[in-house]
Amino acid sequence: MIISVKEVRNFLISILIPLVIGYASSFISQMLSGVDIATSYSQLIKPGFAPPSFIFPIAWTIIYILMGISSYIIMKKDYKSTKVKDAMFYYWLQLGLNFLWSILFFGLDLRFTAMADLIIMIIILIIMIFKFRKLDKKVAYLNIPYLLWIFYALFLNYFIWTINR
Repeated sequence: MIISVKEVRNFLISILIPLVIGYASSFISQMLSGVDIATSYSQLIKPGFAPPSFIFPIAWTIIYILMGISSYIIMKKDYKSTKVKDAMFYYWLQLGLNFLWSILFFGLDLRFTAMADLIIMIIILIIMIFKFRKLDKKVAYLNIPYLLWIFYALFLNYFIWTINR
């Protein structure tokens, strides 16, 4: 099987998009708060189950790569079909909510609003996974780690918001 340069390019772009969006969110958060996210996180009072700050970039990089792979496979199905457009709408919507979370939580110190963002993100992500599942079951499963991570983030966000009020 020969893979075209165009397919490799599209694959890499699909992976780079969530990575760049995640990085941009962190950058904007840092610009707004004047402190990098790791420092900001270390200054919070956290529950005992909170991971060390070095875990987050590793987890998010893996999740963003899986998101990019899944979006690439879905887009390859037939990007003009209604089912693909519908599934990708939810992909872009959850990615936008993902982008906002760091800005709300770290950049603007709006932890309750960030928690609301996560709740909406979970709903949209579940819808996206079901839409992806209708097109390709394996691709839907690529997003399960992301969903689990977001549930964990919601739990952590709640406790940090409660402790630091």
